[in-house]
Amino acid sequence: MTGKPLVAILSGAGVSTDSGIPDYRGPNGLWRRDPDAEKLVTYEYYMGDPEIRRRSWRMRRETAALHAEPNAAHRAVAELELRGVPVRVITQNVDGLHQLAGVSARKVLELHGTALACVCTGCRVRGPMADALARLDAGEDDPPCLECGSVLKPATVMFGESLDPVVLGEAVAISKACQVFVAVGTSLQVQPAAGLAGVAVDHGARLVVVNAEPTPYDGLADEVVREPIGTALPELLRGLG
Repeated sequence: MTGKPLVAILSGAGVSTDSGIPDYRGPNGLWRRDPDAEKLVTYEYYMGDPEIRRRSWRMRRETAALHAEPNAAHRAVAELELRGVPVRVITQNVDGLHQLAGVSARKVLELHGTALACVCTGCRVRGPMADALARLDAGEDDPPCLECGSVLKPATVMFGESLDPVVLGEAVAISKACQVFVAVGTSLQVQPAAGLAGVAVDHGARLVVVNAEPTPYDGLADEVVREPIGTALPELLRGLG
């Protein structure tokens, strides 16, 4: 045992905005700018409307997430691990930037899946998103599964889909076990992810909220930080452990 506190970091879209990936619910968020865009990541619409699927694939090809680089916030989390502080990342993001920054993949729980892979809705075979996008470039506008012909979708959890119960169970266990729980760049409005902050507090953890706008859990927090994440999170994490 290191004697250092276990630090759980719940990261939301705000962590990746400095990498050029827009958030969803912030003042300039995607859903506020284009409410119709939510249909592109809603399972019922995606499965039932070929035109929604075609638009969704076009959005995937143009998304910044595929070419984004980690920013100071991602690197600060990786540095925390390098310093020997026990850390687990529970992320609502699907961009893989925590791992790209150097955090051990086994220490990152992707609650909402990954945009870097796709999965068949029929036979459940998975493959790289890059392969599916190459098929778009070759002229397919709604590429089906090459194994069984069923609808292919990104390996992300769409609205209307349930989270992976195994991943969620691990996230709950970490939230119960940690001594410090940092919620960063998340509105803490989407359940069940948001509820992890409450689970941590109920089990004695110190809660720190780093977010530009108020969240429903600010009243439970030991510390609330409104400063820009790219500077606030590195400073905060340097003081841990």
